[in-house]
Amino acid sequence: MAAEPSLAALQAEVAGPDADIDLGRAALSIARIEDASLDAARYLDRLADLGRALDGRGRHADPLCRLHRLREYLFEEVGFRGNAEEYYDPRNSLFNEVLDRRLGIPITLSLVLMEVGRRVGLSVEGIGLPGHFIAGARLDGEQVLLDPFNGGAFLTVEACQDLVARAVGRRVELRPEHFAAVTRRQLLGRMLANLKGAYWRLGQWEKVVRVIDHLLVLEPGGGVEWRDRGVAWNRLGEVRRGIADWERYLTHFPGAPDHRHVRDELTRVRRELARLN
Repeated sequence: MAAEPSLAALQAEVAGPDADIDLGRAALSIARIEDASLDAARYLDRLADLGRALDGRGRHADPLCRLHRLREYLFEEVGFRGNAEEYYDPRNSLFNEVLDRRLGIPITLSLVLMEVGRRVGLSVEGIGLPGHFIAGARLDGEQVLLDPFNGGAFLTVEACQDLVARAVGRRVELRPEHFAAVTRRQLLGRMLANLKGAYWRLGQWEKVVRVIDHLLVLEPGGGVEWRDRGVAWNRLGEVRRGIADWERYLTHFPGAPDHRHVRDELTRVRRELARLN
């Protein structure tokens, strides 16, 4: 398979402490999985332009008013919105496509809010509720919750309860830890997991392998990724590579709940390979 410029770019972006990761730049390095020639500088300029345009319309001294202005600008004037009609379209997880099309899923629209908010002096964090990703702005020590997938609507804790219940199909008792900000690596990992799922649904196995390679940059010991890459390699006809990933998974995670299933699949594939030889 061809060398991955996106892989080297992501490795460089996440090499240092979590707080030093430039989320916009790292998200654009992930987008190079789909488009190796992507010009990240062009999209970083786009984010800067959004920040400058918002500043040009008046940066209010009061942080809450500034936050109101930010959400109105992005979701009402510029027109960013959740793509409920084609939720699993891979483009919803590619940051350049989100900026071009102004369509996304909760996590990528939260990232738009975070990145433009940062450029106008607001501290906006990503929050991974069960089944739904939202954003939280820190204003004078208080957390203000927003739902970028639904027009940047302000959320109460009770509204979050309802949102999660609809997303997961059951009532979940939300605790304070559910509202903690995700780390930058965690946010990138969730973006990649969404992209992996989108490609998996489409049977685009070569891209699944590429995404998993990126996930392993963030979490080198990610056993589930070894297992899933083994599946993708086998779907691509790269049986020996698939066997190697499954053997690694079984060796390092002997207590995994699906250990027996993966072992049986490995045995079956080995027998098929032996017959071919």
